[in-house]
Amino acid sequence: MTYQHFAYIYDQLMSDAPYDEWMTFAKDRIPEGSAILDVACGTATFTLKMASEGYKMTGVDLSEEMLSVAKQKADAAEENITFIKQNMQKLTGFHEMDAVTVFCDGMNYLMDEEEIRSAFLSIHEVLKEDGILLFDVHSSYKMESAFDHQVYAENDDDASYIWFASPGEYENSVIHDLTFFIKKHDGSYDRVDESHTQRTFDSSVYASLLDECGFDIVEISSEFGSKAPIHQTDRIFFHVKKRRK
Repeated sequence: MTYQHFAYIYDQLMSDAPYDEWMTFAKDRIPEGSAILDVACGTATFTLKMASEGYKMTGVDLSEEMLSVAKQKADAAEENITFIKQNMQKLTGFHEMDAVTVFCDGMNYLMDEEEIRSAFLSIHEVLKEDGILLFDVHSSYKMESAFDHQVYAENDDDASYIWFASPGEYENSVIHDLTFFIKKHDGSYDRVDESHTQRTFDSSVYASLLDECGFDIVEISSEFGSKAPIHQTDRIFFHVKKRRK
């Protein structure tokens, strides 16, 4: 599968994602003009939105295909953004960043507390003193209600998909099995299969690990900073700062 196909699939799948709300959440908490490392940036839709608002953006992701597409999008938008393939648990080459963002459930690809701890420690090294970390995670409520043996589908002229969400091996985990049918120039279709595993933890687990790794919690909230009860929200949002020495 070429990265062009993957990008088309990903952006179609994420076409209804609340990128503007992520941007508003970040802008309300990160000073204008800040240098931001956007971790698990994907095809850089959020990264580009923040760059268009005057933020100095750098994107990091594990997927070379996603980063290739991200660069093409940035070039088309005439935005000067650097994209680098790195693991969020082993970030290198970044120093004194004003902020780090990990949105769209990027943290949920970490399968155990040790991986989360490694990511928090890595991000801690990247940030300046008082630097800001913003991220969101799936809630346990969402795991139980939205991802419990659910099937989602969309039929489009050029690409269609079927998405099965079923409980994973671990507590509060989900396996996303996706099958895409991509129309080729001759009218036939290529089948593309993707499988992703995600896991979440109680907000108290993230809070404890953040404290252990040198962060002070500013706010833990429901979706995009709302005041709704955390146990009834689909996503939980974290706003923390690197602790002063």
